[in-house]
Amino acid sequence: MLMAYFEQVPSLQWLAQTPAFVKVIAFFLTWGVLWLPIAIPIAIAVKWQPRKPLPAGQKLAFLASLYPIAPMLVWGFAGTENLPLSHYGLIWHPDVLVSLGRGTGLGIVSLAVMFGLFLRLGWINWLPVSANTPLASVLLPTLLVGLWVGATEELIFRGFLFSELLHDCPVWVAAAISSLIFALLHLVWDLRDTLPQLPGLWLMGMVLVLARAVDGGSLGLAIGLHAGWIWGIASLDTAGAIAYTGTAPEWLTGVGGKPLAGAAGTLLLLATGALLWVLGFGFRL
Repeated sequence: MLMAYFEQVPSLQWLAQTPAFVKVIAFFLTWGVLWLPIAIPIAIAVKWQPRKPLPAGQKLAFLASLYPIAPMLVWGFAGTENLPLSHYGLIWHPDVLVSLGRGTGLGIVSLAVMFGLFLRLGWINWLPVSANTPLASVLLPTLLVGLWVGATEELIFRGFLFSELLHDCPVWVAAAISSLIFALLHLVWDLRDTLPQLPGLWLMGMVLVLARAVDGGSLGLAIGLHAGWIWGIASLDTAGAIAYTGTAPEWLTGVGGKPLAGAAGTLLLLATGALLWVLGFGFRL
């Protein structure tokens, strides 16, 4: 339906000849316009208060209406230029599942190493898991959410956005800009808690660009890595499995318990990027 809309509106064909920044702006404006009629009733129903942190349940309600639009929109924009989705990293091949599994495993292992060190140094305590929310009961739902969010965000930011910027920018500039947009758009959900995480989110975006490069242009490894990080963090948060002891400063462990807002999270991302570089045999962009 959306693809037919793009094909039937001649005025949209100008997008194929426009600079990358114009396409990017058009993409996000279109996405916002399509989502707004859905988002407003949801905001009213959940009594959303923009100045307060968005609870996880409310955020999922918004994401459930926002994210399904994005893949169709990417498909529509690809159609205006007669490009296959593989141009944006969606490569349908069995090897993608292998990359997906490796990325997910790497994401989980990296978090296990970081939190394992926290536990060893006495920076966190492992809490008795409540009978109401045992860790095992949250693993599957959070995995599914992680894969869904990871796949959608990678298609948008490391797929469509990065690929379009490459038409007009050097690769590192395209990587930096797409990662900056990725970080800044997280402010929509929670301004106060996200601000300290902006540098970490930007670096995360850069690492995920590297993951796509190492994977030969496919998004499989990046999706898996992104999903693994979401899965691990969301599972621990949902189950209430850890508590910070306060023996280490927040700038080290992460402001507000957010690893991306601390030096440890930054080191985790740098180590992951270095490992990807080594595994990619020094792949040069």
